[in-house]
Order: sequence, then C-alpha cells, then structure tokens
Amino acid sequence: MEEIGRFESVKRKTQSVINLERGKLPPQAIDLEEAVLGAMMIDKKGIDEIIDVLFPEVFYKIQHQTIYAAIQKLFNATQPIDLLTVSNQLKSEGKLDLIGGEYYLIQLTQKITSAAHIEYHGRVLIEKYVLRQLIEISSNIIDKSYDETTDVLELLDHSERKLFDIAEKGIKRSFSDSGTLVHEAIEKIRARSEKGGMSGVPSGFNRIDKITSGWQDSDLVIIAARPGMGKTAFVLSMARNMTVDYKIPVAVFSLEMSSVQLITRMISSETGISSEKLRKATLENHEWKQLFNKVKTLENAPLFIDDTPALSIFDLRAKARRLVSQHDIKLIVIDYLQLMTLGGSRQTGNREQEIATISRNLKSIAKELNIPVIALSQLSRSVETRGGNKRPLLSDLRESGAIEQDADIVSFIYRPEYYNLDVWDDDMASSCIGQAEFIISKHRNGSLENIRLRFIKEQAKFKDLEDDFISGNFEFQSALNNDEGVDDSSGSINLPTIDPSDSFSRDNIFDEYSDIDDEDNDELDF
Repeated sequence: MEEIGRFESVKRKTQSVINLERGKLPPQAIDLEEAVLGAMMIDKKGIDEIIDVLFPEVFYKIQHQTIYAAIQKLFNATQPIDLLTVSNQLKSEGKLDLIGGEYYLIQLTQKITSAAHIEYHGRVLIEKYVLRQLIEISSNIIDKSYDETTDVLELLDHSERKLFDIAEKGIKRSFSDSGTLVHEAIEKIRARSEKGGMSGVPSGFNRIDKITSGWQDSDLVIIAARPGMGKTAFVLSMARNMTVDYKIPVAVFSLEMSSVQLITRMISSETGISSEKLRKATLENHEWKQLFNKVKTLENAPLFIDDTPALSIFDLRAKARRLVSQHDIKLIVIDYLQLMTLGGSRQTGNREQEIATISRNLKSIAKELNIPVIALSQLSRSVETRGGNKRPLLSDLRESGAIEQDADIVSFIYRPEYYNLDVWDDDMASSCIGQAEFIISKHRNGSLENIRLRFIKEQAKFKDLEDDFISGNFEFQSALNNDEGVDDSSGSINLPTIDPSDSFSRDNIFDEYSDIDDEDNDELDF
C-alpha cells in the first residue's frame, strides 16, 4: 500500500509540471542579467565596462529593465552607484515595489562577487536581445504580408532596413580617450601621406584626386552633361581605374545600357581596339590575340554591374545593402538619375518632386552605407540655346534644384568639339580636339576647378591629359584602328594596335610580338 501511495504522489507531481517540449520561450539569459546588475552595484569597474554598451531593452525581465534604467540615471547624474543609491532612486520614482523591493536588490548583490567577465556577459545579453528583435520583426512582416493594403516595395524596404540595423548591432564603445584619438589621427595622416594625400576612393585621374582627395565616404557626387558628352565613358574609365589599378570593389547600376554593352566598352578601352571594330567583330588575327591577352585584367576586376531597367529607389537601397555586406563595395555608380523611379504606389505625378525624393534618398543611402554614391544626371536643353561656349552651369541641372542641394559635389563634363569648336576659349586658344573639361561647380568640402582630360572617342575612354604630353601621344595619329585597316597588298604584316603611351614604358616594343606564331614571323620583312 505504501508503494502505491508513493506512486500516486509521483504521478500527481508529474502532472502538475507544465510540459515545455512543444512550447517556446523568447531567447533570454536571466542568470546573466542578474549577474550584470549585481556586478554594477558592487563594483564600479563593472559600470565603466558596460554602461555605454547596454540599454534597458536588452534585459528580458521588466524588473531588470527598471533597475538598469535607474542605474543609468544615477550614472548620468554623476552619482555613486551601489545598493543603497539604486534603492533610493527606485523609491523616489515609486518603482521599488515593482522590482520586488529592497530584498530583491540584496539578492542580486549576493549572487556575484566581482565584475569579472561582465563585458562578455553583456555581449550574450545583446545576442539574446537581437534574437528577440528578429522574432518580433519576422512576426510583424508576416502580419503585414497578409494585409492586402500593404505596399510590397515599401514592406521590402522596411524589412531590409530593420534587418540591416540589427546586423549592425554589437558592443561598441561611444568614447575614446585623447591618447587613443591622437594615435589614430597620426596613423590616418601617415596612411594618407603614403597614398599621396588620398583620404577617399581614388578616381585614377590625378588632378581630380588632388582636388577631392578621392571620393569621400557618405558623399553624393553628381556628374552631369548633355547626351553624347561622355558621362558613361567617364564613369567606366573611372571604374576601370578603381577596380583594375587599385582593386577597389565598385558597383555600377546601369539603367540605360545593358551590362554586356558596358563591359564591351571597357574591353575597347583596355585593349585599345575601337568599339566599332568590337561591335562589328571585324578584327585582324593580331587584334584577336591582343583582345584575349589584355582582357584578362578585366576578368579579375572586382566590378559588379546591374542593368535592371527603371530601377526604383527601394530596389537600389536593397541591392546596395547586399553588395556592401557580401562584397564590401566601396563605391556605387548610377547611370543615370533621371531614369530611376520611386517604385510602389508613391508616384506623385510631379516629376520634379519625384527627382527631389530620389536625390534625397541617394544621399541617405550614401550616409547609411558610408560609401560614396556617384549619380549621373542629364542637363536641360537650355545649354544648347545659350550662346558662347555652352559651358554648363548649376542652373542647367534637369528637372530639380534639389539635386544641387543634396549633392556634396556637382560636376559637369564639357567637350567643345561636340559643338564643332576647335579651340578652347582661354587666352592660349589651344586646340580642344580630343579633349574634355571636368568642371567642379560645387564642392562642399573643397575648391572649385576646371580640369582638362584627354578623350579618346573611338575607345570611349578618358585619361589624364598629362599622360599624353609625357608619352607624346598628342603628336601621333594612326589609322590602324580604322575599319579599313592596313592594305595587305604591300606584303607586310598588319602591326598590332598599340597604345603609344605604352611604347615609351616598354624595354622593347617588339615584346608585343612574343605571342605571334612562327608562320607569322616568316612574313616579317626586316
């Protein structure tokens, strides 16, 4: 009978316990919460280690949130923090009974003997908080997804922004001592000195980089011009310099041209073969070899091209976040701003207001991701109707004055040759054939200047003008890039297309022939 009684007692106890096998509790670490609060009340070192890291919502129990908020108030008021001061603070707020009275505070201090490992404990609490936030955000997304009135693009943007914010959470100190800051500043100055004073992302154009010190993080840069001036050619030349010469990851969002068209332009620029020849595929044997040899530099370049048409600002933000997270993108190029849309149901019908909203969002993306954003822009036709040299002005920016307001740098590309002009309108009246001017008309953190560059139309390529004077390129005119090629009737071979600037940097110009077969060598007439 006694055994039966014991069995019934055990049975009753088993039935009284809640079965949690199929239930779920929010992520939490109550024991570590108690350890952190107890350590802060018995050891001042614990407060210094964690006070700038945690916030009340990190704690799961409402009592612990209340206690930590009281500790924060005492710390901000430069008051001592211990069992008595925290108790008095809670009593003055009328919350002492809410947390369980003085007895509960005493229990917290008895559960810990020092503030050792408090920073690690705080990191665990943040991890639990992040998990709880993920659960909350996911539930909210599910609820809104079932709501028929929800705008899909806005929901996607909201969801990605929330998840991106959570991904950025971590233990970060909000202060640094003077010694540490001085040391960091000196290291940055030394690094800039080694880079020739470069503090941002280099464009690869010497005079532009000298004025801007590179494109700066969180800056919105507008590059505007009339159609046919070479906006796309300029940013592609710049992207080539960044990705090939400096190995800097760059993302290009092309709303006008396909990704294959863009990369074909870059191949023309890299190989020296005219874009028309590549488009028609009328290449000589030596040009095919030249194509396969020199295109290898582009194959390994960290360049990412997205050619989604009518890209919305929401899609751009989402894609940019992923590119920065997955590929550590350092700069974004948009070609071009006027082809973008707001997306969703937010169209206002007023294009000027839409462009203003897009412009503000581009600046917001640059600040959020802390990278430069370069956006190309069209100019109004007022440039064409204006007399004189037709050099662009800030007032020529198309459709919205907000572009000028939001941008940190506004620049223009001007080629007098486009308007059938042969000389520059300066005192020297020098030739402007094959040249362009990069005009910096607004520079929030620097000077304004007009910078002249070489423009190679056949290759859709920009380069420093100084390079031509060093190599003597301005004196040479070659017909080798023409579609007609070289007349084979002479019996001599068609020479490879060579950039004249390369010829002065090689030890032996005929190294270019190292890949020519023996059969071709037999035709050489020396």
